[in-house]
Amino acid sequence: MRPELFRIDTIEWGEVGFPAYFLLLVSGFLLATAIGAMWARRIGKDPDVVVDLGLACILAGVIGGRLLHVIADGYFWDYVHLCTDPSLVDWKLERAVCGSTRYPGVWDEVKGVCHPTNRDCFAWAKFWAGGLTYYGGFIGASAAAWWLLKRDRFPFWKAADMAGFAIPLGLGFGRMGCLLAGCCFGLRTEGPFGLSFPPGSPASEAQWKLQELSAARLPSHPVHPTQIYESAVSFAIAAVCLLWVHGRKRYDGQVFVTFLALYALGRFALEFLRADDRGGLLGLSTSQLIGLGLVGVALLIHRRLSAKREARVATAAA
Repeated sequence: MRPELFRIDTIEWGEVGFPAYFLLLVSGFLLATAIGAMWARRIGKDPDVVVDLGLACILAGVIGGRLLHVIADGYFWDYVHLCTDPSLVDWKLERAVCGSTRYPGVWDEVKGVCHPTNRDCFAWAKFWAGGLTYYGGFIGASAAAWWLLKRDRFPFWKAADMAGFAIPLGLGFGRMGCLLAGCCFGLRTEGPFGLSFPPGSPASEAQWKLQELSAARLPSHPVHPTQIYESAVSFAIAAVCLLWVHGRKRYDGQVFVTFLALYALGRFALEFLRADDRGGLLGLSTSQLIGLGLVGVALLIHRRLSAKREARVATAAA
């Protein structure tokens, strides 16, 4: 008997439905913002600055996450052609679902694919339909945070230390949203942790494209629940940064540096278990390449801030 996970695309509230992934992602952001506001009050800073920061980071993070998905995940020209000439877009679907309400298209007998029939010049912007990258969101939110903290004259590295435990906490909830939506799935496995996603899920469709399933309307073969793995890693990083590093830091910014390095390394390792499309170069995914760069950035920040601290200590001693 294969373990099966029932995918929940939408969470209903009365007659209104919300995408499960986006709802949990926003919930994680709001929780992180609330914790950050309590932290600011505890250290004698204005918590309203953190609330504004959280809202700005949600907006900038969604924009950045969506843009990196469009540019780096291998779908850029599909989004362009959906606006200019949908017949150039290949939907690798079963013939039975081509032309349905969900996939309005026409079947190509020669190529054995479905071509969409409706133009959509704003498909690239529909983040609620899926397609957000963490690192794009991180870069976008970081840029917004830098500008807002500078404007409000809030100590940047103190705020960064708050983000060092708040971001992975929020990310832990966001990845559970990925689990409910069925995206970000892992490689096939026969191990005890394998999960089988339901018919029509991203995992089923991907395995059908690889001819591992006879139809996308079948449950997927068991795969690694990489969403749960990353959620656990994120919660663990939040615990280390808050309960261990924060109370022992030698300079402002050390908590953030620790988070940056630990998440980049953890994500680099987990990427080897991912099976969804993520783009890449030189045998590494886009996230792995960005992660390597961020490890280097973390080391440079550590050296710079450590040197500044040592210089201040030496000046005070003199």
